[in-house]
Amino acid sequence: MTVAEWCVFGAVVLYLVTIVPFKALGSPGFDNARPRDPGFYADPLRARGLGAHLNGIEAFPFFAAAVLLAEFRAAPQHLIDELAILFLIVRAAYVFTYIGDRPTLRSILWSLGFTINTAIFFLPVIRRWLA
Repeated sequence: MTVAEWCVFGAVVLYLVTIVPFKALGSPGFDNARPRDPGFYADPLRARGLGAHLNGIEAFPFFAAAVLLAEFRAAPQHLIDELAILFLIVRAAYVFTYIGDRPTLRSILWSLGFTINTAIFFLPVIRRWLA
């Protein structure tokens, strides 16, 4: 497996770990029979954790598709790997800014992550200029 493919797996792990601590630490108020109970997420910190989790789920399909498309279309693997690592770093920082209630920085990081993702997606198109 390539580094970028491991990053795809890392993106799944990242969006899962954004919510698990809130459920684990909120054990007295968390009911696994009703995992989407809005009352549990009334706490602002838990709500931001849920928001980061949901945004990770939303960002994942484009990232996975971009990596696979770039690899299938023989874009330079070292660039795919480097951009995938960078995307994962930016997404981790995004999670911290989301949970830490830093909306402006969070929006900047989201935009940067989307730009990185778009670059991965278009690597096959621009590969001739990168050689």
